[in-house]
Amino acid sequence: MSSSQIVPSAARPLSAGAIALMLMLCLTWGFNQIAVKLVLPDIPPMLQATIRSMGALPVLFIIGTLRGVNFFERDGTWKPGLIAGLMFGIEFVLIFQGLRLTSASRAVVFLYTAPFFVALGSYQVLGERLGGSQWLGLAISFAGVALAIGVPQPNVDSHVLLGDLMIVGGAALWAATTLVAKGTRLRFAAPEKALGYQVATSIPILGLAAWLFGESITHMPAPLSLGLMAFQAIWVVGTTFTLWFALVKTYSASKLSAFTFITPLFGVVGSYFIMHDTLSLAFGAAAVLVIAGLFLVNRPSQAAAAPRDALLNVTKT
Repeated sequence: MSSSQIVPSAARPLSAGAIALMLMLCLTWGFNQIAVKLVLPDIPPMLQATIRSMGALPVLFIIGTLRGVNFFERDGTWKPGLIAGLMFGIEFVLIFQGLRLTSASRAVVFLYTAPFFVALGSYQVLGERLGGSQWLGLAISFAGVALAIGVPQPNVDSHVLLGDLMIVGGAALWAATTLVAKGTRLRFAAPEKALGYQVATSIPILGLAAWLFGESITHMPAPLSLGLMAFQAIWVVGTTFTLWFALVKTYSASKLSAFTFITPLFGVVGSYFIMHDTLSLAFGAAAVLVIAGLFLVNRPSQAAAAPRDALLNVTKT
């Protein structure tokens, strides 16, 4: 394929299939927050994350082996893979521990600052550029998320602020992991291998954190909790995270990341039907804001160019 035929991933619009897949991923991730809450009475959060990674690793190996992936091939991806894995593990430590200090509504709002970090990092690291309307779309989508979850209470103490900072740190690491997967040789690895680095490296990190925080399972978990743990390990981490990294290898990291704004909206709807939470009347307006913001983000922009990303595509072919 000649370089003139190559469409840089930053300039490539999301296909209908990619949009549908992202909606499915966001639906899954929105419900995953509910699954974690339902399991908490039986399994503490850091142990949940540890068990989830341990269960997902063999799933990745099975899927990858069936697809002919050579996990142990020397392809120069182990260094960025370990870096991504380190960030992946610390990300969940910060998020789960931040939740101990701040409210869930504040945590969700701050966690979904990740697309801003991705957009900034894409500009600096990947050469992806967003136009003014696309930056406006990010801001509108974030406003919609904040409206759907509820405006956080202004009266907070130092503990809450520390929790907020930990959640923002987790969001930044989530964005950094995406950029590492997109901007290093890890982008040329199979999605199963790229995610395998992260899941395998996160196991000792999360296990150590669970030990340091004194977590333990004091009784036999209920069948629902065991089923939800299998859901998290096999479907959420083993399958949907793999699909996410496959999309990141193909499309603009900043545009894909913008779609994660929909995740907490699905979480609010799921909480209404499963946790019997009350839906705010502002939810409809919030949904309109999110959709409008995503439309602006995904509009073709002359400013969206990625010379470095284009060079990587030329090299790959």
